[in-house]
Amino acid sequence: MSKRKLNRDELILLVTRIMKAEGKTEEENDRLLEEFLDNVIDPEAANYIFYDNLPPEEVVDKALSYKPIQL
Repeated sequence: MSKRKLNRDELILLVTRIMKAEGKTEEENDRLLEEFLDNVIDPEAANYIFYDNLPPEEVVDKALSYKPIQL
């Protein structure tokens, strides 16, 4: 059974929680990040959170707009 994919608003809330490190433990914070990465196909999505200094809305929009190239 596959998990339900999160919509844009849910992803924004999730990224906000990740950025604020709202998990009670490091493992919970890792789980939040994993949930985000499971919902987007952009291989650089984690970098947008930790290195690009973008607000949550832009992180999500950038990750959702990713289109893989076909070789």
